[in-house]
Amino acid sequence: MGKRKLKKSLLLTTKSMRKRQSEYKPLLFTTTLRNPERLKWFLGVLKNYNGQILTNDLAKKISGEIIRNGLYRPTNLSNIVKNKIKAKESLTDNEIARILKDNPQNHKEAGFDKGWPSRFDTWFKIAKELGFVFYRNGEKIRFSEVGLMLVDKEHPEFEQQVFLNAFVKYQSNSPFRRVLNENVPLILLLEVIARLDNDQAFNGSGISKLELPLIIFWKNNNSEELYKLIKKIRKRYGYNPSSEVIVDICLNQIMGGRFKKFNHKSILGDYPDEFIRKMRLTGLISIRGGGRFIDINRNEQKKVNYAIANYSQYKKYDTEEEYFEYMSRIDRNLISFESKSISLKEAERYLAKWNDIYSWDKIKEEMLNLVKRRLTKDDILKYLSNPIRLEFLVALAVKSKFPKIRVVPNYPCDDEGLPTATAAGIGDKGDIECYEDINGILIEVTMSEGRTQTVMEVWPITRHLEEFKKARNNSMCYFIAPTIFKDSERQIEYVKSKEKLYILPKTIEEFLRHIDKNELLYCKE
Repeated sequence: MGKRKLKKSLLLTTKSMRKRQSEYKPLLFTTTLRNPERLKWFLGVLKNYNGQILTNDLAKKISGEIIRNGLYRPTNLSNIVKNKIKAKESLTDNEIARILKDNPQNHKEAGFDKGWPSRFDTWFKIAKELGFVFYRNGEKIRFSEVGLMLVDKEHPEFEQQVFLNAFVKYQSNSPFRRVLNENVPLILLLEVIARLDNDQAFNGSGISKLELPLIIFWKNNNSEELYKLIKKIRKRYGYNPSSEVIVDICLNQIMGGRFKKFNHKSILGDYPDEFIRKMRLTGLISIRGGGRFIDINRNEQKKVNYAIANYSQYKKYDTEEEYFEYMSRIDRNLISFESKSISLKEAERYLAKWNDIYSWDKIKEEMLNLVKRRLTKDDILKYLSNPIRLEFLVALAVKSKFPKIRVVPNYPCDDEGLPTATAAGIGDKGDIECYEDINGILIEVTMSEGRTQTVMEVWPITRHLEEFKKARNNSMCYFIAPTIFKDSERQIEYVKSKEKLYILPKTIEEFLRHIDKNELLYCKE
């Protein structure tokens, strides 16, 4: 046999062996980009190279741009670079080149050189799986229509629609994963919850977090069988089976004793937490019982019914390209369903409810956690991404300090009053509208900093305040962020002098001190 034929034979044998070695595994989403806003910003950088042929050198260059945009921070940095990053100043090309050289990545992904090119693939491969962008070394970077929707700066409200479109289709054994488990996790979750909620023996609160590992380890799409297993567990152990019981069922009963690679903490904590975060991106899931139960968001019942009816049965795909084309197609019917809107009375009731749960000191603590980028330990807030959490906490903070003010947050929320996405400026509305006697106060919040903040925030805020002022002439706006970039301040001063619109920029810490010492929210310093 010639060398070329022998090499080809060995490659085919290797692929065949790899295919035979596929096994049942729990559902694990990448943790490199665990928050949706990070994925969106990463893709925002990659979009600048849409249509270009991807090479190892280009992947390394894009990695440098990711660093320049402050989305990834290597450990080995000079003091000059550290100070520039702290001041939100842009790094030079020479500084980026030095960072890449001083921080070699001991990382290798198939199809890419070891180092930064492989780090690039680690960052973006989840975007391929979700149908946002397709790339392969030596081929053009190709954004899908749904991927372009996610990075559309003019329509941030598309974000939830994009993730819903992705997760109603997402298959556990896609060609990108090559595992034996065969189901659509979101649909399996919705069907099991629906069966549990319809069972009169239970309290109608959905599935408990302790039971979620069963979904994550489940091998097929038989929701009836899984529902019966959960019912059997509840009959014997109630709603609080021990950790050992759940782990034993996952590893031995579901996996047949052939899966023991991860520790119990991951099975009971890390996996369910990551699963909930991803499913919450769709807007279809509510959190109940102080974070102990996951249920269907009744405000989105039409979308839930449609998803179950149209995606319980699905086609399997053999190639990454075919699967990507399926994932990237937009289901216009699904997106066209309008979310159930809540009344002003309901909005007030929800705020009152959560103000009873979160004290002023707790709200302040959690807002400062966002400033310091510290992880929250709260069993509910941890499922809200940072931008969503900030809007929620600011609304609670204002209502807590000024209980007589009418506070109207414009974020969409579930049937527990928890936001499922940011307000996103739909219909030129601001994030939070407040009414204090004859005065109108608009509050705009963002977690973005640096140049991104200036580009993304100030001009939309100006439009929102112009619209808001039509109903309440005596109006002003707070602009709240972890830090206020110097260019943002300059733009705000321009708006004040030229447009006669009063915007008061404050860091999160400044805003907390401000409302803690003032008797009125309306203020023109």
